[in-house]
Amino acid sequence: MLRILDIVLAGVGLLVALPLLAILFLIGMFDTGAPLFRQVRVGQHKRPFTLVKFRTMKPDTQSVATHLADPAAVTALGAFLRRTKLDELPQLWNVFKGEMSLVGPRPCLFNQEELVAERDSRGVFAARPGITGLAQIRGIDMSTPRLLAETDARMLEGLGVPAYFAYIVKTVTGSGSGDRIRQG
Repeated sequence: MLRILDIVLAGVGLLVALPLLAILFLIGMFDTGAPLFRQVRVGQHKRPFTLVKFRTMKPDTQSVATHLADPAAVTALGAFLRRTKLDELPQLWNVFKGEMSLVGPRPCLFNQEELVAERDSRGVFAARPGITGLAQIRGIDMSTPRLLAETDARMLEGLGVPAYFAYIVKTVTGSGSGDRIRQG
């Protein structure tokens, strides 16, 4: 049932957001010259997939977890996209393709070995990664691997249609702070 909801909502979301996606893409061309950011992440059953987002950092930024990134690498447009969570919109394509879900654990990088191990030990990789979930609305990011993996596992245990919609609504209405960049 949740996969059907993913397909329908992602498809509708892509169609409705198409004008906004086009505008953000064009603005991103002026901002960085490369408005889309692609990165290989850990997917369901630990299979790699390419996540697509709007670029929020300069193109030559080192590929590390957000909490380890250089704050100076974030562009002015990128700060706005992160604050409004609009940088996540292109992931609707990942959802539509079946690589992600709207709700699930945020996909991590393969080099985040501690988080991968914590999630693996809790069976989190049995689920598709998601755009949002319990950790995101509670402001828990990848800088606390054990807490994040525990929160992901707890979310997956109780994930049904009501919780699925609750996480989406809470995300759209502004719960959580998005991925945090370390300060100074």
